[in-house]
Amino acid sequence: MANLNRVMLIGNLTRDPEIKYTPKGTAIAAFGLAVNRNYSTETGEKREEVTFVDLEAYGRVAEIIGEYCKKGRPLFVEGRLKLDTWDDKQSGQKRSKMKVVVENMQLLGGREGGPGGGGSGGSSEYADSQASPPPQRRAPSHAPRPPADPDLDAAPDDIPF
Repeated sequence: MANLNRVMLIGNLTRDPEIKYTPKGTAIAAFGLAVNRNYSTETGEKREEVTFVDLEAYGRVAEIIGEYCKKGRPLFVEGRLKLDTWDDKQSGQKRSKMKVVVENMQLLGGREGGPGGGGSGGSSEYADSQASPPPQRRAPSHAPRPPADPDLDAAPDDIPF
């Protein structure tokens, strides 16, 4: 039987990310996301429901989140559910907590990270743990073109259709 464990969320950070490092140097980011749901009741009354979700990210994605994300910043995340279980030291009971492990993310809003209108300024997408920082804007490069083959390369004006 096939299995699927996929989560996609858009929300605002509830706190600044907390960054820790493993003994081998891998970054781990822990943070929270508030996801809003707007709906109308049967009587037409507008309501808003907020769900608070705990998230964690690893590696380069965690470093990027720690560098660019602050409380209130809108963020799109993709990831998977993870259930953490432990024994409570005080009561001795088994405890558990559901988290989302971030695998991909995209910064939303303006460059400064305020809760902007989802503009594309400063937004970038990072995939898995092999992500790279946002690309820097560069002047267009004018690389020399290889010599044209007259049989294969035709100017756009020479194409009959």
